[in-house]
Amino acid sequence: MSALGGSGVEVSPLAFGAAGIGNLYSEVSEEQAYDAVQAAWQSGIRYFDTAPHYGLGLSERRLGAALREHPRAAYTVSTKVGRLLEPTDVEGDVGDDLANGFAVPATHRRVWDFSADGVRRGLEASLERLGLDRVDVVYLHDPDDHAEQAFREGYPALEKLRSEGLVGAIGAGMNQAEMLTRFVRETDVDVVLCAGRYTLLDQRALTELLPAAAERGVSVVVGGAFNSGLLADPRPGATFNYATAPEELLDRALRLKTLAERHGTTLRAAALAFCTAHPAVASVLVGARSAAEVRDCAQQFAATVPAGFWRGLGEAGLLPPHAPVPTEEP
Repeated sequence: MSALGGSGVEVSPLAFGAAGIGNLYSEVSEEQAYDAVQAAWQSGIRYFDTAPHYGLGLSERRLGAALREHPRAAYTVSTKVGRLLEPTDVEGDVGDDLANGFAVPATHRRVWDFSADGVRRGLEASLERLGLDRVDVVYLHDPDDHAEQAFREGYPALEKLRSEGLVGAIGAGMNQAEMLTRFVRETDVDVVLCAGRYTLLDQRALTELLPAAAERGVSVVVGGAFNSGLLADPRPGATFNYATAPEELLDRALRLKTLAERHGTTLRAAALAFCTAHPAVASVLVGARSAAEVRDCAQQFAATVPAGFWRGLGEAGLLPPHAPVPTEEP
């Protein structure tokens, strides 16, 4: 377990991302969702991340219900603020939410709100859906187009919640590294969640974000280690950053897979191991929608990737020479 920044909130090295059990792209049954969370628990995972955005609150409701049988002090939960869920005015058939990526009825609409009031209202609604009286970590969620309000109003609101003891750690979660670097440098966040920008295919976070976090004692949670699937199963039609992968990236991923297999390991194991090697990284967040996926991720995460693979990456020009890689135990 690692503490997030100076907060004292601890997270397991491997974390469960709950977007999948919010019906990301396709439906997941209640039983499948429950089994996925229990498989995570049985695998030693004690950090669980969710958000109102995931399935219009379905992810939060399912995660809270599945964790209810476990001691509250034994796990860490993070959720996010910045999107309020408001009921739609449509009667009868409300349609679906697939335009936003979730196979759920469009009973609510998302309203961007990083105001102080919006942050508090969002957190209160999340607590109700989770069935909890507190969460451990709260992130400002995707404030890309709302930077001014997020820094001027949203962040101070989180800081106040932390000072009041209502949350243990605060931060921001995004699919980019640049604004997260600004959060690290200009605020007193404990943690940032960087999705997809620190992987075997994309090391943009290595330029400024990770060095700044290490310098200021801010923890980084890495999400999107598989880059939306391309590093889990590189094949034609695989996705990168939520869209079909460009040919150049698919070719690079296939080269990585071939190299991994040549050294007796898997690309999935290597992708997860790479994320853990930087000293600023506290946890790697992996989305899963079934017990089988969770168990596979835990198995891959625990595997030792041979040193020859990392040497091979450098020799093939597939990884920058200054990128830290895991070292084998003596």
